Amino acid sequence: MRSARAALIWIALATAIGVPIALAAVSEQLAWRGPVYIIAGFAGIVALGLMLVQPLLIAGYLPGLSAYRGRRVHHWTGGAIVVAIALHVAGLWITSPPDMIDALTYTSPTPFSPFGVTAMWAIFAVALLAIFRRRLGLRRWRIAHMGLAIVIVVGSAAHAVLIEGTMETVSKVALCALVLVAAMRVLAGLAVRIRRGAVRGESVAGR
Repeated sequence: MRSARAALIWIALATAIGVPIALAAVSEQLAWRGPVYIIAGFAGIVALGLMLVQPLLIAGYLPGLSAYRGRRVHHWTGGAIVVAIALHVAGLWITSPPDMIDALTYTSPTPFSPFGVTAMWAIFAVALLAIFRRRLGLRRWRIAHMGLAIVIVVGSAAHAVLIEGTMETVSKVALCALVLVAAMRVLAGLAVRIRRGAVRGESVAGR
């Protein structure tokens, strides 16, 4: 029974991520795009898919992974997201520097640009803070990470939904919804744990 449930969880996760990528790969719009633009676009899609994996890893929802192994994979997946976003931005810069300048300076007329750029800076901020995680302390790191994670998932989902590109609409919206639900559920649980830890600390200090 456990093995069947584990298999279903992994199949569901692979479907949620794989279907949008597969449908984007057969999009008619790819015929009008160059290879650099296509790579940049799919780097963004992969990053969005990995954002669904991240909260599931840290919460221990993925079977077959111990808590320690889940945290390690979470760290590596976070690095993969940073690389994917860097490829996404670099590819779009190569294909259209003026559009990227407008996006990065928040002057682009496209409604999806500010959400994507804000999420990008939040992703880079998490990567930078991760380097100084030990100096920050566990509680400060968790609070900062949680706040930035909210910016990342909300900004990324809004960015993806507003773009009328190669991603198929229904599968794209479904993936974005799953990313939001998974992230918010896990973040809510972590917030409760942090609060309980703070309350226990205050109780001990007051004795």
